[in-house]
Amino acid sequence: MPAGGRPTVRSRRLGMALRQYRQAAKLDQPQAAEIIAASQARISRLESGHVTARVIEVRLLLDAYGVDDPVVRAKLEELAKHSKNRGWWLEHAAHLRPDYLDHIALEDDATYIREWQPVMVPGLLQTPTYAAATIADGPHYMDPERVAQLVRVRVGRQAKIEEGGTSYTAVVSEGVIAHPLVSVETHREQLAALLEIGQRKNVTLQVLPFSAGVLVGYTSAFSSFSFDEEPTVEAVTMDNLRGTSVLEGAEDLAAYANAYDLLRSSALAPDASAKLIRGILRTLKEDA
Repeated sequence: MPAGGRPTVRSRRLGMALRQYRQAAKLDQPQAAEIIAASQARISRLESGHVTARVIEVRLLLDAYGVDDPVVRAKLEELAKHSKNRGWWLEHAAHLRPDYLDHIALEDDATYIREWQPVMVPGLLQTPTYAAATIADGPHYMDPERVAQLVRVRVGRQAKIEEGGTSYTAVVSEGVIAHPLVSVETHREQLAALLEIGQRKNVTLQVLPFSAGVLVGYTSAFSSFSFDEEPTVEAVTMDNLRGTSVLEGAEDLAAYANAYDLLRSSALAPDASAKLIRGILRTLKEDA
């Protein structure tokens, strides 16, 4: 069973793929159960992600479903092998919401991450000082120890970006750059860090200018994730008042992929975005 007795992102992704291939093969769950000499209940739990399929089960099912693509097969076998693996973030699991753990797992697995942020600097780009300030100023009081722990988690999330393990693109509203949510000193430090991070080969940072009009408030913040060599959106997360929602339905994924394409095409190019950030940073230094 996945860690904690609940579906993990990896087991859920595997189960969803197995269900889609079964349905495409026009087989029902009892027929799938016969293939692996198991009960229909096990197939149901495999497809819901509540239990993790063994590699041999994945191979037998894909054979029966007529899935011959070696890339697809290798991907699903890897999910089966690693669905129970403990990621670095699970040492903090007792203190983090399950939906936040899902978000981190998606980041850790992703080959492409795209993020839209209309309010604050994305967590994957935040300096520790900026992260501490925004966490501490949240709607609920947190003691300093709790704030420090959440900052460590946020910094840990950034490791894959720093190591070049994923391609990361962020679009932020000009308001994020121009209107500090934190002290001016912290904001200046953060802008300088954005200029440095934006020079990495695997990072693209674009600013959506005020002149884009209504697009600036087009939608709330969201992140999209791809897990293969092609940047096809396979999962989306978005924050809400009750936590983080993970969207995996085909229509939802298409809608957010289109929304991101619109935001990115309306944003300034990376060089122009860096120029805007440098100009605002220069003004903040002069005002100081």
